[in-house]
Amino acid sequence: MLRSDARLLNLAIALSALAGFVDSLGFLSAGGFFVSFMSGNSTRLAVGISEGSTVALTAIGLIAGFVAGVVLGGLVGHHARHRRRPAVLALVAALLLLAAILAPFSLPLALLAMVMAMGAENPALADNGEVKVGLTYMTGALVRLGQGLVNRLTGRDASHWRVDLGLWCGLMAGAIAGAAAYAWIALSALWIAAALALILSLASWRSVSSAR
Repeated sequence: MLRSDARLLNLAIALSALAGFVDSLGFLSAGGFFVSFMSGNSTRLAVGISEGSTVALTAIGLIAGFVAGVVLGGLVGHHARHRRRPAVLALVAALLLLAAILAPFSLPLALLAMVMAMGAENPALADNGEVKVGLTYMTGALVRLGQGLVNRLTGRDASHWRVDLGLWCGLMAGAIAGAAAYAWIALSALWIAAALALILSLASWRSVSSAR
């Protein structure tokens, strides 16, 4: 899907950058928890359970919020039909805006809105109801990147590795920018994230409108 559509690939990379940006803000403000990387939170949940600590409660809350965000994003996309992408991204922008508003008053509620936004982002590029591209986590992309390099070394088709490298680089660039923004203005940087999500939603809306 991404290999054959440069515009869609650029959007996917931009969304990965947004995820990296928001995840840095969440990680730095939540003391080492994640708002987009649920494998890390699952490990923290397991450790918290084994130690009998309250870490487990934080981790399970973030995981539940992420899944709820995926469900919400999927439902919005389903009802929006051919305008699925801009509608889902508008939802992401709204959740990040809510997080920015809540941040000065309640960090837990702000984190919940952030993790739901990251969950909701993933269905933006769903194909026939199936999420085939992970935008907020890169383990699968790195596995495919490694396999692409194997294919290249063995003389088979290796064209997809550039897509996965682009997604990973996007997330890394966003995460670096997010860490820098947090050092500068702390969670006020959520306003930047919300603005970026809104811009991507509007760009997707124009793309859909011009295609019809």
